[in-house]
Amino acid sequence: MNHIQTRSTGDGALLRRYEYDDGWTVAADLGVDDETVTVDTVGGTAIVVVEGPDGPVESEFELPGTAADATVNNGILTVEGGR
Repeated sequence: MNHIQTRSTGDGALLRRYEYDDGWTVAADLGVDDETVTVDTVGGTAIVVVEGPDGPVESEFELPGTAADATVNNGILTVEGGR
């Protein structure tokens, strides 16, 4: 397994990428309630929208490939894909 920390800027989410022989996982600690998060993946891009008190905030980040699954559990976004 290879671990790559790809981004941690200011107050933004800590984004980590893990690469395995048969796939990859990208995880981000969003620090928000699951109900406020919407995730969509398009090709090699994840689009994350968080509903906040001042309206929605959208973020995008590149994935190492096409996503097979994206979930949010206890404020942790997990996107997984295969090779």
